[in-house]
Amino acid sequence: MTKQNTLTGITACVFDAYGTLFDVHSAVRRYSNQIKESEAVSALWRAKQLEYTWLRSLMGRYVDFWQVTADALDFALETYGISDTVIRQDLLQAYMTLSCYSEVPDVLDRLKRKGIRCAILSNGSPQMLSSAVKNSGLSEFFDAVISVDMIGQYKPDPRVYRLAVDELKVEKSKIAFQSSNAWDAAGANAYGFNVVWVNRFKQKPERLNTSVDIELTDLEKLPELL
Repeated sequence: MTKQNTLTGITACVFDAYGTLFDVHSAVRRYSNQIKESEAVSALWRAKQLEYTWLRSLMGRYVDFWQVTADALDFALETYGISDTVIRQDLLQAYMTLSCYSEVPDVLDRLKRKGIRCAILSNGSPQMLSSAVKNSGLSEFFDAVISVDMIGQYKPDPRVYRLAVDELKVEKSKIAFQSSNAWDAAGANAYGFNVVWVNRFKQKPERLNTSVDIELTDLEKLPELL
């Protein structure tokens, strides 16, 4: 899957947030002793969260990612027979303060010291992203935190990826886009970004006639490749 070992001419790194910088399953994990089949609940929550973004995009019925996240959680909880309103609220609050992956702070620091600008480009609402970034102590590393709320469209709409170019005022050929989501990596490649697929979950590549430039299992080695 890897096409090359390094990327040259990169002046900015744009990161997906959920699953790439922040562990989407850390919310349920905090309450795993109170939730039966917690891993299955977390997996379904995430799957429906993404599915609802795609369906709402197709239907032209945008709501922000916080509403999507709550709707997806309600579906998952009902599926597994969980009606506890307190745990529902606890899980939503936990999603506002997701844990970042352990290597993330050091990776961002090394990129910053190399003079590479960093940004987030995410489906998340501005409030969700601000909370997650602040909770993990990452605010100092980002030149921009960009939400799809700006245009009311979800990834992988090409207009979303264009937001990073416009916000950073950097040519797309000089941007490295990092995502753990195979479908997001495909969308970024289709738009024209240099793509680093952070394949944390050992996914198979999507069959979308797209490719990635580099495939990693986490972000640890990213600064060495730019």
